[in-house]
Amino acid sequence: MSNLLWQKPGVAVDAKIQAFLAGDDVILDREFFLHDIAASKAHAEGLQHIGILSADELAGLLRELDALAADFRSGAFVLDERYEDCHSAIESRLTERLGDAGRKIHTGRSRNDQILVATRLWLKQKLARVAELSREIARVALDRAQAESALPLPGYTHIQRAVVSSAGMWWAGWAEAFIDDAIRATDTLKLVDANPLGTAAGYGVNLRLDREHTTAALGFARMQVSPIYAQLSRGKFELAALEALGSATLDLRRIAWDLSLYTSAEFGFVALPAQYTTGSSIMPNKRNPDVIELMRAAHASVAAARTEIEQLLSLPSGYQRDLQSSKGAIVHGFGRGLAALELLPTLLSNLDWREDRLRAAIDSGMYATDVAVEAAVAGVPFREAYRAAAAGAEHAGDGRTPEGSLAARVSPGAAADLRLDALRARWQALA
Repeated sequence: MSNLLWQKPGVAVDAKIQAFLAGDDVILDREFFLHDIAASKAHAEGLQHIGILSADELAGLLRELDALAADFRSGAFVLDERYEDCHSAIESRLTERLGDAGRKIHTGRSRNDQILVATRLWLKQKLARVAELSREIARVALDRAQAESALPLPGYTHIQRAVVSSAGMWWAGWAEAFIDDAIRATDTLKLVDANPLGTAAGYGVNLRLDREHTTAALGFARMQVSPIYAQLSRGKFELAALEALGSATLDLRRIAWDLSLYTSAEFGFVALPAQYTTGSSIMPNKRNPDVIELMRAAHASVAAARTEIEQLLSLPSGYQRDLQSSKGAIVHGFGRGLAALELLPTLLSNLDWREDRLRAAIDSGMYATDVAVEAAVAGVPFREAYRAAAAGAEHAGDGRTPEGSLAARVSPGAAADLRLDALRARWQALA
């Protein structure tokens, strides 16, 4: 690595120190490289608007930036240890191809400004994907809730058999959860949809930069006006994005826990498609639900990323190099979280209930609540009805069926009144 922009005459660059400073930038920046190129194009157009670049210089820069993007996509250009980061790689390539015009691309910018806008564009893209996947998961759950509304399913509290429930109620719960997750991701996207390009290192520059143009060119909803707030928002916006992702991966973790239990031999309620299981390397009799177990684990990476960034933010105002570490956190958190969410819609579409096992798991005691409520409706004080139902729990199911219990569950949202139309209306409003 040579010709560092910030290198001072007569001061040698220590290789170990520089390696520590650079960290994993050239690896992590592969995630952000195309976004940095897009932002560089918009910045170049803005420089031409204020007379820093001629029309010919701008044309050359745009042409070479497009060529660099194409080379990166094809693998002809690799961001590697030859470069300090993605920004230096872009400037090096432009200088090599265009000479002085290439050197002008950094006018009015800082490396912090560059990574701030590139990661902001990246976060927008990732949040849109969280919202899209959450909508798709909610759709699958809604459809299956409708189709399986009357299928009896044991209901548990404290991981103990409690009452008769239904597949319709189970699916409706996940539908509403992921509708909320989609809303949260969309709302967070609106928060981060602010253009920091042109704020430099947090104090602006003595150029009348065309920030209105770069805001529109990059598809931002608004300009992030204050250069100081642009710095204050770095980490804060990443934290908000991870929290939105974490809302979905928390629900993913709990649905994966249900499926982990339901696929066990002890429950046996669910059969997974074969591709979602693996064979044991030592026990020939087993198929393991590895996919749902790793789905269960994905939230840990999101939570770790959130914690890492939160700990970075114990900083005064202004740019601090500590914030460089936020890149690795969001790449890891979104990488693990989105990969798990990507698999969930198809998994949910293809799992099969084992109805014989579901019905066999509904015992007499699970009707005791029905007995108590019916007595209360007839005028018996509930505490007395409760004690009587508890005493006769072994016979509470006599003459009863799961279908009858579900038909009597008429409170809003319960088995006999799932309110799927209300949930579907909320889902449709997401589009």
